[in-house]
Amino acid sequence: MDTAQREQLREEGWCIVPDVLTPDELARARAAFDRGIEYMQQSMGSAFDPRLDPNSANQRIYNLPAVDPVFIELLCREDALEAAQEVVGPHVLISNFTANNALPGAGSMRLHSDQALVVPPPWMHSWAVNVIWCLDDVREANGATRYLPGSHRLRSFEDVPENAIEQTLAFEAPAGSFIVMEGRMWHTSGCNVTSDEQRRLLFAYYSVDFLRPQSNWSEALPQSVRDAMDDRTRHLFGLGPAGNLRIGGKLTRLEQV
Repeated sequence: MDTAQREQLREEGWCIVPDVLTPDELARARAAFDRGIEYMQQSMGSAFDPRLDPNSANQRIYNLPAVDPVFIELLCREDALEAAQEVVGPHVLISNFTANNALPGAGSMRLHSDQALVVPPPWMHSWAVNVIWCLDDVREANGATRYLPGSHRLRSFEDVPENAIEQTLAFEAPAGSFIVMEGRMWHTSGCNVTSDEQRRLLFAYYSVDFLRPQSNWSEALPQSVRDAMDDRTRHLFGLGPAGNLRIGGKLTRLEQV
């Protein structure tokens, strides 16, 4: 991330980092995504989750690290971790990793804030962040994620305006980029009004280490996947014996606040 991206992330709660994946890396991630759809259909019977989405043109993949090693590689990339740490500080854990595909005709889910789902108000600090990997060119017409500008500064549910959905804007970014979105940002999936485009996004969700991750990785990941991890990766997944215990070193500025 460059200085301008860091400044935008600090002030606006989001930024786009373009041209991160090479063509070969993008092709590998897309192939793994397709295997993820098959994984959902075999394990869950469908990639459509009616609890979240209005129609079956919306597809979701849960537990991506169990699907293919490429997803663990994306989570642990230095550029992705740097972006996550820019928001929540150095002590970061992988909380969840899911995917969403908006096929033609896909509708929009409800407006929400990821941090508000797990942390009661007031939301005074940023304790979570999404690094959203774009596997396709993301445009408003094909269902780009929509965000409420300035909503990362809202402190309670009462602060969310009644017409919030009408004020949302679409993130637009080229394939191979990632979007960094502060965990307090209110957002929703967009509607895909195209006739022939799909919009595939990967949502890498990181949080501070004192929040319980959304995924219980000890239960969610097969033993073979955990056995293949090095010590650093195990730590990022919260699989080490020490949990969130911090020993030694000076407190960072964020920890002193």
